[in-house]
This record gives sequence, structure tokens and C-alpha cells, in this order.
Amino acid sequence: MDESAADKINIFLTIDRQTINNYFNSHDPAPIYKRQLSHQLEEYIETSVLTAKRYSAIFYKFKCISEIDKQYAQPLMYAIRAHYQKKKEMREKEFKRFKTRSWMLLGISLLMVLICQGFVPMFLDEHNRLHTAFANSLDIFSWVLLWRPIDLLIFYWNPHLKDISLLNKLATAELIVIENEK
Repeated sequence: MDESAADKINIFLTIDRQTINNYFNSHDPAPIYKRQLSHQLEEYIETSVLTAKRYSAIFYKFKCISEIDKQYAQPLMYAIRAHYQKKKEMREKEFKRFKTRSWMLLGISLLMVLICQGFVPMFLDEHNRLHTAFANSLDIFSWVLLWRPIDLLIFYWNPHLKDISLLNKLATAELIVIENEK
């Protein structure tokens, strides 16, 4: 795939009186600009941005069949932006919860390691061979106990930030209205 093709992603939608209702949940009685997006539209948008990179620009391109159909462009764009803004806020909360849980897990793990490495050896006789075996077991236990929280904090935060960035791009993407050429 050409590198420049991933730099700019266009999401094409045709707008007219017949297709506008297909973009929304058919059971939502709210005005157009407040309606929930249909599952098919959301799936189409997410499929369109699969190749998005960190610096990719996203554009919504609405093709209007007639001059009258242009009136649906802004309400549809408002609904799309509101939808992805809400999803972004939910993902940010999820990321904050992830960070809080990971730091708490690391703190609890460090406390357990401190107890195992600092206090438990005090109760054992240093000249006993059992002490050496138990100390080695505590070292291994400490590494195992710290592995998961450190792994989470180092490697698992990036997918959260990538999703938040993509949702932000979808919520703030530019709208380009393409007029029907006759």
C-alpha cells in the first residue's frame, strides 16, 4: 500500500431523503442531529479507518444528490461527531481506570515483596540450609509478583492511547460536501 494513501482517509457517504434514515437507529425517535448512529454506519466508518496511522488525516465526504439534500449534511455530521466524542470520553474513563488499577496492583505487589524480602527472612536461622532455599523461593516469588503490574504499565497503555486518538480524529474530522455533477 502506498504510504501517502494511509496519510489521508476519506469516508464517503451519499446523502438524500431516502438514504438519510439508513444512517441512524430506526427505533430512535429523537431529531436527526441527536439520533444514535446505525450499527451499519458505525461498522462502515470503523472499517474505513482500519489503516489509519498516527498522523493520518480523516475526512468525511458527503455526496449530496440535490441542493435540498444538503440540509441533511450538518445534522448527520453533528450526530457522527457527538457519537464519537461520547465514545472517546468512555475510552478515556476506561484508560484512567486501567492506570489506577495498574498502579494499585504495582503498589500492592511492592508491599508484598517488601514483606517477603524484608521481614520473613528475619524469622529464619541464617545458618540453616532451609533459609537459603526459602530465600531463593522468595526471590522468584517476588519477580513473579512484580511481573504482571510492570508488564501492564510498560506495554498495555499504548492501545488505549491509539483508540483515544482515533476516536478524537473521528469526532473532529473535517466535513467536505460534494455536489452531484449533472
